[in-house]
Amino acid sequence: MKTSPIGVFDSGYGGLTVLKELTKAMPEYDFLYLGDNARTPYGTRSFDVVYDYTLQAVKYLFRQGCPLVIIACNTASAKALRNIQMLDLPRIAPDNRVLGVIRPSVEKVSEITMNGHVGVLGTVGTVVSESYPIELEKWSQGRVKSTVQEACPMWVPLVENNEIENAGADYFVQKNINSIFTKDGTIDTLVLGCTHYPLLFDVIKKYVPKNVNILTQGAIVAEKLLDYLKRHPEMEKRLTKGKTLDYQTTESAATFESKAALFMGSEVNAKTVHL
Repeated sequence: MKTSPIGVFDSGYGGLTVLKELTKAMPEYDFLYLGDNARTPYGTRSFDVVYDYTLQAVKYLFRQGCPLVIIACNTASAKALRNIQMLDLPRIAPDNRVLGVIRPSVEKVSEITMNGHVGVLGTVGTVVSESYPIELEKWSQGRVKSTVQEACPMWVPLVENNEIENAGADYFVQKNINSIFTKDGTIDTLVLGCTHYPLLFDVIKKYVPKNVNILTQGAIVAEKLLDYLKRHPEMEKRLTKGKTLDYQTTESAATFESKAALFMGSEVNAKTVHL
């Protein structure tokens, strides 16, 4: 039987933390995860390159039967999502939808911040894009008064090399946390603006003041997607519910499987594809 899964795309492995929460919140749905691991990382690439790569991935997922694609990557959401939504979708697939991870995170921040002082931890690409400050100003209805950012270039390599429990993780996490709180000591809400960072959550928590909310994106994206589907029954009806979960990667399937297991907490079976 032909499926119409929800497509979940990331430049690498981080989007698996979003996928994990989506499958937990929506276990009956079919999902197709695509990691562009052959060309990761996106964070250091130009806007044009990230846009081109992301559009290729979205088109590929559409061809696989996904009417709805979640870009579970902050860099791609920051550098490519708006162009794809505004310029490409009306032309290539007007009835399909592509959603990102930044807007749901911004909406959640607006709901929970008490003093309007927000911190964002992210990759260099996400921080340079200024997407979080721009979106927070746009969507927070004045609740967010200050947004400071900190680029954490070492955090993704720490996660992907399984160095989470080693001293190096503590060193770099503490260094970046201290830096962002030096910029604004009154932050009450801290956004983990990279989908790799939830794996460092226990380390991060050690160095963040107890009164600060730390937001991870997976659960937020799942909550907001369920709400989106309630508001868009025409899309919900197009999604199949066979509880399938497929993993595809542009790199070696064996390499993907070994690293993806770290994110998902269980073994995965993947196949290599070409976009």
